[in-house]
Amino acid sequence: MSATDVQSAADVVPRGRSGPSPDGVAARPARPARRRRSPAEWVRRGGLSTVVLALPLLVIFGVFSWLPIGRAVVMSFQETNLLTAHWVGLDNFRAVLADPLLPVAVRNTAWFALLALVFGYPVPLVGAVLMSTLRRMRGLFSVLAYLPVVVPPVVAVLLWKFFYDPRPEGVFNEILGWVGLGPFPWLQDQTAAMPSLVLEATWAAAGGTVIIYLAALTSVPPELYDAAEVDGASIWGKIRHVTLPHLRGVLLITFILQIIGTAQVFLEPYLFTGGGPANATVTVLLLIYRYAFGQSLGSDYGMATALSLMLAVFLALLSIAWFRLTRNWSTS
Repeated sequence: MSATDVQSAADVVPRGRSGPSPDGVAARPARPARRRRSPAEWVRRGGLSTVVLALPLLVIFGVFSWLPIGRAVVMSFQETNLLTAHWVGLDNFRAVLADPLLPVAVRNTAWFALLALVFGYPVPLVGAVLMSTLRRMRGLFSVLAYLPVVVPPVVAVLLWKFFYDPRPEGVFNEILGWVGLGPFPWLQDQTAAMPSLVLEATWAAAGGTVIIYLAALTSVPPELYDAAEVDGASIWGKIRHVTLPHLRGVLLITFILQIIGTAQVFLEPYLFTGGGPANATVTVLLLIYRYAFGQSLGSDYGMATALSLMLAVFLALLSIAWFRLTRNWSTS
């Protein structure tokens, strides 16, 4: 076909319609131009009522969420006691980075997050898989698993603080004494203090994740387990080839949520040890609390908000990187 014939064929095909391309491959149909709706049509289709219904939520969310965030950003560049303030620029950030306690707090927070990830992350999954195999009393075990979540966090910490009594007659030491172990100092030892906090935090938070996994397991077709059993798969084989692939998206979400939650741990070190012994359990949020309320009320809000902003930016970047990295994993 000559160039003249190709041009003639192209002229025959109307614009906006599909037709054969010069190489013989059908061209994609052109997308029709989107017609802009007039304001009157937008109102007639319910746009105004949607805005009116969403306006109270937007106002509440803005006042109680975005406004404090914006105020914290402003305070991070000020020296303020909430009554008077003057601008200091980046001095708060420089002071935070120069604080010798900051690397200790970051290291302790990372250590807490790692322990919670290694020991606390698999526990809810194993519990949910075991409970999903039960034929009877599954509801009872679900209630028992979720019960620690219902207990107020302060009450749970005080209860476990009683369990961690370092004396030989303490609950845990007495139980371990039956097999010839202990007594252990638990919270008074620099090495054992952080694992002790992780143990209580795992007990307190695992129930909610168990319920999430149990709900996700209902989407797994039972016939897949039957087929795996016919093929001679063991329990581990069923979990590996049937359960985990179907829970992949949920597992990736709970993973990053646990990282974010453990990076903001405050209640356990504050109530159990106050950051001790010898700053072995000082975390980033506990350091923020010390900046703001350490010596007196409003002692250094500027440094507290500066460190809070640094932590928020780090967690935001970590979340974005994680979701970009796992975008294909969660859908494949």
